[in-house]
Amino acid sequence: MRPATPPSPSLPPRLCVGVLSGTSVDAADAALCRVDGTGADVKLQLLAHVSHPFTPDLVARVLGPQDARSLCALNFELGERFAEAVLAVIARAGVKREDVHVVGSHGQTMAHLPSDLSAIASTLQIGEAAVIAERTGLPVVSDFRTRDMAVGGQGAPLVPYLDWAVFRNRERPDVTRAFLNLGGIANISVVGENVDDTLAFDTGPANMVLDGLARRVTQGQLACDRDGSLSSRGQVIPALLEELLAHPFLARPPPRSAGREGFGEPLVDRLWAAAPERPHDLMATARAFTVEATARAFDTWVRPRFPRLEAVYVSGGGTRNPVLMADLRARLAPVPLERLDVLGFPEEAKEAALFALLAAEHRAGTPANVRPATGAGRRVVLGKLTP
Repeated sequence: MRPATPPSPSLPPRLCVGVLSGTSVDAADAALCRVDGTGADVKLQLLAHVSHPFTPDLVARVLGPQDARSLCALNFELGERFAEAVLAVIARAGVKREDVHVVGSHGQTMAHLPSDLSAIASTLQIGEAAVIAERTGLPVVSDFRTRDMAVGGQGAPLVPYLDWAVFRNRERPDVTRAFLNLGGIANISVVGENVDDTLAFDTGPANMVLDGLARRVTQGQLACDRDGSLSSRGQVIPALLEELLAHPFLARPPPRSAGREGFGEPLVDRLWAAAPERPHDLMATARAFTVEATARAFDTWVRPRFPRLEAVYVSGGGTRNPVLMADLRARLAPVPLERLDVLGFPEEAKEAALFALLAAEHRAGTPANVRPATGAGRRVVLGKLTP
């Protein structure tokens, strides 16, 4: 089997932009980073971050039913929006466009079907890379999940590479840190000195169910449970919570990855039909679902293997929901729960920075999938280049 291209032993500093659809599918997030080195020696510095909101119409079309024609149009339209965010973050950083080395675009996931959900494992992210390349004049690396799936992996989660490469405790290699990302889906990474010792997997829903219900409760006025204001007005429906916690995904051992197929609009439809006259109780139940699914995964697979964690560092849109954070802090105790910001990195820029790093590693020829996280047969260089 053909081995991955070996990384260059010495690389000059590179300016790289990462861009993706935001966690609530309501914006294009972009980060400009300086990347030095590669692999175990890589260092990343955030220079600028922007979030460009999508119009409500675009959000509705991304989340709505699709056919080949609508996917085709959205692919190019999102490419335009991502290109605008890339140019905006370069301008905010005050650097010259020609000094930027590469753009890494994750795009917008429209389907994610690992082998436990489909006879043919597959994944689809859109946001046409050729459009981004033409509008920015920069090379673009995209489609980061597909190569991992081609070698038997789940194609997700990808963030454990950043957690290990950038956020592990380099001063004390014996110290283990956990990183919890609360995007649409929640995922956790536990990292130490050796990347092959990483434990990482999707725990289940984070904001995805809450966001879907928030749009219904407010008739589209809010796209999320802002500050916990909706869920805090209700009471948990115990029988419904237990039904949600019986979701088959939650019983699967890692490696595992989740998406809208399991926790998107079909599940929101089912919840809404169960108690449409109790909208805030549904929100409270969805928040409890996120907390309990996350905590049970932590109790089952993380605590027994890593009994002395330094802390759990949290990022993603869920950090801006104080009620959700308070519930998680209480449920994960005595392990400290901290925002990623305490490590000196703004949590809202983390996912975009990930794709800046993955694009830099693609150009260096460095494999960046974390095999224990995805279950891949081997480490591979991620992404496809549009020059």
